[in-house]
Amino acid sequence: MFKAEDLFDLTQTEHAALFDGCEFAWEALKKIEAYLSKVAPQNPPKRFPGASIGPRVIIGEGTEVEPGVLIKGPAIIGKNCQIRHNAYLRENVIIGDGCVVGNSSELKNALLFNGAQVPHYNYIGDSILGHKAHLGAGVKVSNVKLFPGNIEVEVDGAPRDTGLRKFGALLGDGAEVGCNAVLNPGSILGRGAVVYPNVFWRGILPANMIAKNQAEIEVVVKRPRES
Repeated sequence: MFKAEDLFDLTQTEHAALFDGCEFAWEALKKIEAYLSKVAPQNPPKRFPGASIGPRVIIGEGTEVEPGVLIKGPAIIGKNCQIRHNAYLRENVIIGDGCVVGNSSELKNALLFNGAQVPHYNYIGDSILGHKAHLGAGVKVSNVKLFPGNIEVEVDGAPRDTGLRKFGALLGDGAEVGCNAVLNPGSILGRGAVVYPNVFWRGILPANMIAKNQAEIEVVVKRPRES
């Protein structure tokens, strides 16, 4: 489940060429900057009052960019997207058609396939989100280890150096991550996989599997406080 075709429907992005020659899907992350370097400087097709948009940004027809948005660029944003209030798109971001980037969400060196949603208080660094992948409110995708060195992924039972010092996550098509969950560096979620709210996830979650906490909740009788 490490190849692009294992995780993603490549017809659901206009940028499938990023995966050409990649043995593993995460290798496309190294190619985003060079890919976007070919984007000619272009003024946005229309003005978006209250938004700050860099010169090397392409915005598709029908996309809404709300006041308070900052798009540094380079970036390509597809058609009919919602880029909501106070979203922050840093360098090297590619967003497909029909995507949502929500309030106070931050993206950096990321690729979103068509229909992906990061709608509330999300951080997505050095990551790829598949077709209709969805993050709940407050989900953070961590992209750097606490200790020096490249991110490793377990392949066939052995750690493999990805060659990336910064690598957040790969979310397969239709993957869902619940509110306030954290995906640690190098996480890979298969198609249709689900991570429940508040889960601290690390590693590989196969397609159509669910990761959830087993913590017990204690219920006690509510007693009045002493005056």
